[in-house]
Amino acid sequence: MSEKSKKVIEALEALLANSYTLQLKTQNYHWNVTGPSFNSLHMLFETQYTDLAAAIDEIAERIRALGGKAPGSFQAFAKIAEIKEETGSPKSTEMVKNLANDQDIIVASAEKVLQAAEEIGDEPTVDLAIQRQQIHQKNAWMLHAHLE
Repeated sequence: MSEKSKKVIEALEALLANSYTLQLKTQNYHWNVTGPSFNSLHMLFETQYTDLAAAIDEIAERIRALGGKAPGSFQAFAKIAEIKEETGSPKSTEMVKNLANDQDIIVASAEKVLQAAEEIGDEPTVDLAIQRQQIHQKNAWMLHAHLE
């Protein structure tokens, strides 16, 4: 495995860790949201964590296809992820703010994957990164719209 491939794998590992942590946080919020926006947020959070569950598998499989070993423990994810898990019980507005900020982190994480993959001409990984950026930019927009 080349140094450039290692750079792509490391970027994918970070994207995987951030995605897994965000999936867990979003599902936590789905279970525990309350207040006047309960129904809309409950459904929005479910849509987003369901997408993340599928993305996690795709990202991990891409790591494997490139010859890496996908991290697969909470301990490993905690070391790599920029997104932090939720340990408290925030109000619904705080949940939305937290998730909107986390979506921005995922977009930046996917950008690092994109740059590393473009450097070595890895078009399948470039495509994956672009798809994740588009989805998370849309998610961030939807979350920010709830705050207006």
